Amino acid sequence: MPIYRTAESVSPKHPDKICDQISDAILDAHLSQDPTARVAVDVAGGHGTVFVTGEVTSAATNVDIEAIVRRLAGDVAVIEQISAQSPEIAQGVDTGGAGDQGIMVGYATDETPELLPLEVVLARRLNQFLYQQWPYDGKTQVTLRDGQVTSIVASFQHASQDDLKAAVQNWLQQEDRFTDDIEYHINPAGDWSIGGFDADAGLTGRKLVIDNYGPRVPIGGGAFSGKDPSKVDRSAAYMARKLAVDYLRHRNAHEVYIYLAYAIGFDQPLEATAVIDGKEEQIEDYDLSPRGIIEQLQLRRPIYEETARYGHFGHTDYAWESTLPLASRP
Repeated sequence: MPIYRTAESVSPKHPDKICDQISDAILDAHLSQDPTARVAVDVAGGHGTVFVTGEVTSAATNVDIEAIVRRLAGDVAVIEQISAQSPEIAQGVDTGGAGDQGIMVGYATDETPELLPLEVVLARRLNQFLYQQWPYDGKTQVTLRDGQVTSIVASFQHASQDDLKAAVQNWLQQEDRFTDDIEYHINPAGDWSIGGFDADAGLTGRKLVIDNYGPRVPIGGGAFSGKDPSKVDRSAAYMARKLAVDYLRHRNAHEVYIYLAYAIGFDQPLEATAVIDGKEEQIEDYDLSPRGIIEQLQLRRPIYEETARYGHFGHTDYAWESTLPLASRP
């Protein structure tokens, strides 16, 4: 029986990705002034209005939320509703505990240089290629049959079907994946010029599978964007990816899954499991406390807006993608 794999990607001008970028740009603005800031910001936007809400406890004094929103979303009305972090949550985080309960899944595979599933890499590469020509709202989707491209979906604002199909075929030739039997769905609902917040609403954290490893790999369920690294939804997910990369390389493995789980206010994981080419073992010799993760991956820096554009994994300039010396457990 043939094996089918499908993944999608969206451009940075997709409404959900605009919201992710705004959330992370606000986080970066706080971290640039106060590396210990506690930030959990969500954004909902569409049709001329952007609503920013969440909890921020920060010593930063001049974070211009309205300017950040308009830089990324254009001329929109901005509604802000920001409160300080709950003191009942803070008391668990102040002692080094996790900012919430949660499950984090890390993954790495040797099937691509990015150590990601092939369908994820191809959908992302195609989206990036098309976005260079049409820097607007857009989506791509790639389906593989036994590792070969069998169908492509591409929808981009301000692109004609003929021009978009020609660009897709050009990309396929550059990728050396061009065959005669690929099925194309190019602007399948027709050419379109109304996109972004003018066409649809967006919300922070609504593209979780794209942000992670594609639909082939399970995810813990927590969103990343807008959250400072005391939130293990983000920091421990990044650490899980680093662990997967480490085990893949150190063991010369083909596929690694990592599972971490935390309880609010506690600094050690309730589960730390590695599944290496189908064999399960417990993770040792790493500091998996929130503070340890933050220090190892240098997560108190304003680095996050860029992560909200094309997925959080598979980019070599992120610390969680590299193999680092093992840290001792406390």
